[in-house]
Amino acid sequence: MDRMLFGAAYYDEYMPYDRLEQDIRMMKDAHINVVRIAESTWSTCEPQNGVFDFSHVTRVLDAMEKNGIDVIIGTPTYAFPAWLAAEQPDVLAVTQKGPERYGKRQNMDITHPGFRFYAQRVIRKLMEVSAHRRCVIGFQLDNETKHYNTAGRNVQLLFQKHLRRQFGTLDEINRAFGLDYWSNRIDAWEDFPDVLGTINGSLGAAFAKFQRTLVDEYLAWQAGIVKEYKRDDQFITHNFDYEWRGHSYGLQPQVNHFTAAKCLSVAGVDIYHPSQQDLTGAEIALGGDISRSLKGDNYLVIETQAQAFPHWTPFEGQLRLQAFSHLASGANSVMYWHWHSIHNSYETYWKGLLSHDFGENPTYLEAKTIGRDFARWGGQLINLKKQNRVAILVSNESYTALEWFPPAKGCNYNDVLRWIYDCLYRQNVETDFLFPESDNLEDYDVIVVPALYSAPDSLLERLKSFVHAGGHLVATFKTGFTDEHVQVSTLPQPRILSECCGVTYSQFVLPRDVTLRGLDLAPEDTCVSVFMELVTPTTAQVLAAYDHPHWGKYAAVTRNTYGEGCATYIAGRIAEPALSQVLKQALCHAGVWGDDQLLAFPVILRKGINDAAKQVRYYFNYSDSTQHVVYRYGAAHELTQRNDVSPGDSFELAPWDMRIFVEQ
Repeated sequence: MDRMLFGAAYYDEYMPYDRLEQDIRMMKDAHINVVRIAESTWSTCEPQNGVFDFSHVTRVLDAMEKNGIDVIIGTPTYAFPAWLAAEQPDVLAVTQKGPERYGKRQNMDITHPGFRFYAQRVIRKLMEVSAHRRCVIGFQLDNETKHYNTAGRNVQLLFQKHLRRQFGTLDEINRAFGLDYWSNRIDAWEDFPDVLGTINGSLGAAFAKFQRTLVDEYLAWQAGIVKEYKRDDQFITHNFDYEWRGHSYGLQPQVNHFTAAKCLSVAGVDIYHPSQQDLTGAEIALGGDISRSLKGDNYLVIETQAQAFPHWTPFEGQLRLQAFSHLASGANSVMYWHWHSIHNSYETYWKGLLSHDFGENPTYLEAKTIGRDFARWGGQLINLKKQNRVAILVSNESYTALEWFPPAKGCNYNDVLRWIYDCLYRQNVETDFLFPESDNLEDYDVIVVPALYSAPDSLLERLKSFVHAGGHLVATFKTGFTDEHVQVSTLPQPRILSECCGVTYSQFVLPRDVTLRGLDLAPEDTCVSVFMELVTPTTAQVLAAYDHPHWGKYAAVTRNTYGEGCATYIAGRIAEPALSQVLKQALCHAGVWGDDQLLAFPVILRKGINDAAKQVRYYFNYSDSTQHVVYRYGAAHELTQRNDVSPGDSFELAPWDMRIFVEQ
């Protein structure tokens, strides 16, 4: 990209009265240079079967083109019209909870031939009226696509065919999944049971993995249609979302984003997060780091919050802080959901840049300052490239397997991931993300592996080789325990990594009144909670042991030299101060602890190399208190204050404020 995109979703058809020209004037005042349209308007585009009306699309295209505002076209397939549900009710997905009913969005079976027929037709008609337009710079496929738990008979038949291709015979399936248990064995394909009733975690996890492949195929199918119409200078993207729990919390269980992104020319993401006193920037950084890692390149923030809900309405300065936080992770855009607040229906109180009165408000006025600065500084900030030495390996397969076999009640895979990620983030250790399919482990000095519960031998062997060749591995509890079919190994745990980590164990417990000894911390900072393994070192050095009258002989944290490298093993969910110390020791041992780590939350430092090969450093203050900071790097120009700085100069970061330094 040659310029930073700043924009919002715009739905002219939702407006209570015609105000397109007035909206465009306000957009231009805010330096908005892109809008997203069409993605949720299938029923407006095709009010009845085969009756098409794209006048609302062409009307907006005409106006935006006239005013120099770019447009991203969204294929309108994530919410289908009432006539389709009436004519073909079986396009509605059948899930664990039974058949879906019409009304909400994303309730369809994305594999259904009837749905595909009508979806393809409306996509092609939309492409015919939009792809050739000068203002259209790209296309967004669908919207936050997932498999929506579709599990009807047709999907299960596809799954059976998939298993037949993968395993060949039922005997192999029975062996791999351990289906002899409770007479779950299958000896004829016509007897294959409904998988929604299975009690077998291996079969259940295999079906969940298959469901994720449906998303890969569905997005690739849409991309294939769009490619027939798009110009070479137009991109294809998708707005992936992450697991929510109220905001973008972690890895998405319904999609393998790494494989789903292969059909895109640029990755995109929707990031929502806590605000006001709860704003930490962690969700912004996590979503950005994963999105950047999908294609090893810059990405688009396609949706993020403006005002949103009453508990998200930003304090003064926070909207600006959030916007530049996205850029600091490598985003080339910030686009808000959405331009105007809607006056009816489900998202009435999910407020946009404009409130319901359409007038100026503090959020819109702050957006004007963001747009101005994007226009002024964008050339120095676009296409920011990272050179991170630390990566976190994440696994959808482990996520699913731990849903079947959680370490403890209420603890899932993302809890372990965020425990690790947030600790690194707060210490200003920037990370990339790796996936089981990644082939570039050797690009990193340190790989952190949270709860890799389910993994093929080949992946564990690759991690073992990474350490032997000089890499540094940090692995947590519940790593290496089962194979890719969620079969528990008969080898000493942690299985293939046992030699690499220099430890073994066979028992694990739920901790009660357990702390650590061996770390220079107060007891309350070394509490062990949730889950712990009773580890015995074989060749490893014990960094911390459990402080408990019965578990005291077991190791909690170890370090082992293996080949040219080193492996740290964390056997329990230890308190954040203890985890911070353990991670610091591992990173120091790997030689990746430096000046950046002299700062810690609430001051967050993010950096990268711009198109002019200059180092750009962002400093953010995620707190209500003024922070005193010392600049420790090469001579630079600071953009917000427009002054030159030298190593050793100090500056103040006001509450929820930021500074941007470009090295000279």
